[in-house]
Amino acid sequence: MTALPGTMLAARAHDRTGGLALEKIAVPEPGPEDVLVRVVSAGLAPSLMKLLARGSFKHLPSTPGHEIAGVVEAAGAEADQGLVGARVRVHPVLSCGACRHCRTDREQMCGSSAMIGHGAHGRGPMPLYERYHDGGLAEYVRVPARLVDRLPDAVGFDLGAKLHDLGNAHRALTSAGMPSEATLVITAATGTMGTATIRLAPFFGVTRLVLVARSAERLRAVRALSTVPVETVALDTLDPDWPEQDELTARLRELAPDGADAVIDYLPQGSGTAQCVSALATGGALVHMGGNRTPLPFSARDLQHRCWRIVGTRACTRSDTAAVLRLLGSGALTADELITHRFPLAEVNEALAHLENRDQPIWMAVVQP
Repeated sequence: MTALPGTMLAARAHDRTGGLALEKIAVPEPGPEDVLVRVVSAGLAPSLMKLLARGSFKHLPSTPGHEIAGVVEAAGAEADQGLVGARVRVHPVLSCGACRHCRTDREQMCGSSAMIGHGAHGRGPMPLYERYHDGGLAEYVRVPARLVDRLPDAVGFDLGAKLHDLGNAHRALTSAGMPSEATLVITAATGTMGTATIRLAPFFGVTRLVLVARSAERLRAVRALSTVPVETVALDTLDPDWPEQDELTARLRELAPDGADAVIDYLPQGSGTAQCVSALATGGALVHMGGNRTPLPFSARDLQHRCWRIVGTRACTRSDTAAVLRLLGSGALTADELITHRFPLAEVNEALAHLENRDQPIWMAVVQP
C-alpha cells in the first residue's frame, strides 16, 4: 500500500459567521474500530452555512461535510481489514445504537443523534460526535467502520456522496403512506430534495406528479426527470399576493379536483405549506421536511373531519439508504443526471454561495478534493 501523507487539505469552519478556510492539517489517525477514507466526492448541502450560523456545529474549528464517498485507505486493528481498497459511501448519522429509537429504525430521533461533518440534533451525551465531528470537505476523513457501505459497481462516487439526500427522499415518501396510483405534490421541486423525490416517486405507487417551485423556467427543466405524467405550478406565474389569497390551493385544485393523495413539502417558509395541505384529498398526508416555522391554520377538528395526516420527518435511516443502493445497484433506478455541479475543494466557498443564493439551477452539487 502507498504510504499515507502526513497532512491534507481541508475546508475548516472556525466560527459561526465566517466562510470556510482552506488549511493544511494532519491526516487523522484511525482508531481500532475506524477506517480512514480518501475522499473522492463530498456532497454540498444547502443548509450547511445556515446550521453553522445557528450553532448546530458544536465543535469548532471543524471540517464540515456529511455526504462522503471515497476509497478506504486504512483500517484500525479491530475493523474489517477487507474494507481496505473498497469503494464506499459513509452513513453520517451518529447515534447510541441502543435506545428504543435506534432499535426500531429511527436512529435520527436518538437523544444522542448527530451527523459526521454536520450538526448535533439530540439533547443527550454525544461521545461519538465529539470524536467524529470532522467531515468530508477534506482529502481524508476518519469514520467508524460500521458506518461505511460498499458502493455497487454501477454507482459512482458523486452519486454515492449524495446518497444521503436520496435516502431522505425515500424516508419522506415512505412516511406519506400513499395508496396505489397516487397523485403526489412535491414542493421546492427544483432543488436537491425535490429532484431526488421526483426520481424515487414511481417506486411508491405514484402515477401522477404535481411539481411546485418558484420558477417556471426551472420547472421546465425538471419535468424530464419524471417517468410519470407531470403537471407544474410556478409560483412566479401566480399573482404577487398569492400567499394571502390562497391562489396556490386554487391552482392545485384545478389540476387535481379530487385532491392530492400526499404532499412532500420542502418549503422553508411561508404560507405555501398550508395552501398545499388545503389541496389534499380526504385521507391525504402532508410530509414536511423543509423547516417551515409558519404556523398551520388548522384546528384538530379540521384534521379529524378530513382524515388528514401531518407528518414531520428529518434525515433518513440506514434502511432508507440501503433500499436506494439496492435500486441503484439493480439498475431499476438511475440518478446520475441529478449531479449538475462539480467543484474543486479550492472553490468550496463559491459553491456554497451559489447554493445559498440560488443564482444557478443546481439540483445536486459535489466537491471533489
